[in-house]
Amino acid sequence: MRNLADAIESFIIGELLRDQEDALLVQRNELAERLRCAPSQISYVLSTRFTPERGFLVESRRGSGGFVRIVRMEPQGARQPQKEPTASELVEHLEGQQLITARERTLLQYMLHILDADEKKKKAVLQQAMSLLASEGRR
Repeated sequence: MRNLADAIESFIIGELLRDQEDALLVQRNELAERLRCAPSQISYVLSTRFTPERGFLVESRRGSGGFVRIVRMEPQGARQPQKEPTASELVEHLEGQQLITARERTLLQYMLHILDADEKKKKAVLQQAMSLLASEGRR
């Protein structure tokens, strides 16, 4: 029998594939109710299985009307084994999916350029920046 985390991950990936989109917008409480689990279990799966290293970016906004946006960072047609996208390539993809504006892309690209860190750290900083944008309600 599969565990609950596997079931939650499968459901989310199924929704992404079903809609053939690179992003999914859900409300954590509604998803937990639908899957008959606690919202904290949804949070656990999102933080451990939908990571930049696995090709996902998760943005969330808490409070009334809060949401979770799961963005598949690699385009559907690019599912061949290849190198992991760089932080800069992820920013380009976000703009291409109209999740950020051209101005935000330029600012993020500059920030990544001057940041003295490895790619893993740059991706973590990028995820924090996207979470900040989401928490401001701009997306």
